[in-house]
Amino acid sequence: MKPIFFLFFIAFLFSCGKERSIKIKAINAATGEPYAGLEYRVASSRTAANGEKYRTEASGTLNANGEAFVTIKQKTGRTYSVRVVEPTNSCYNKQITQYFDSPFDQDGTFTFEFAECAYLKLQIHNVNCIDSNDEIKFRRLWLSTNESNNFVIQTGCFQFDGNYFSLPMGQYKYEWIVTKNGITTVHDSIFTLSANQYFDFAINY
Repeated sequence: MKPIFFLFFIAFLFSCGKERSIKIKAINAATGEPYAGLEYRVASSRTAANGEKYRTEASGTLNANGEAFVTIKQKTGRTYSVRVVEPTNSCYNKQITQYFDSPFDQDGTFTFEFAECAYLKLQIHNVNCIDSNDEIKFRRLWLSTNESNNFVIQTGCFQFDGNYFSLPMGQYKYEWIVTKNGITTVHDSIFTLSANQYFDFAINY
């Protein structure tokens, strides 16, 4: 009887789990300001004979500082995830679902980054075209998160009038390199987009 009792006792301990306290926070990726009032959810899952079983362990809204402090019973054999609902008009999120014991688990702190949309129209005009050997290389960098695109190369008497497109709010930089008549010049321009702002950016070369 003692071995059976011991096994039941061990199973009981594992079923109770250990307490785990975590911190959840959400910030604007462009400004660093907190997001208050966003909904969060901590869930667990396990693989059962009839498929994956999910359970909500905690839920609520982030406080005025864009934070929530949660304590749950973490049990073995379960996977735990943390999720924060995006703000409206969001154009950027950094890992919308994060997991316990993943690289996003920074000593029990889970940080979510969002940014609302702005709208940009790009125009590029070769206003003093020489010939088909004219060349422009251009790219856009999102300075708020150090993200950049590859250079786009166009040649000749290039003309472009784009439409508005959405992108995350924040600080941006355009870089362009122009080669005409064998002479190369380098240019750049920095500007900041606010949430819901419409902005026209023109490159005349």
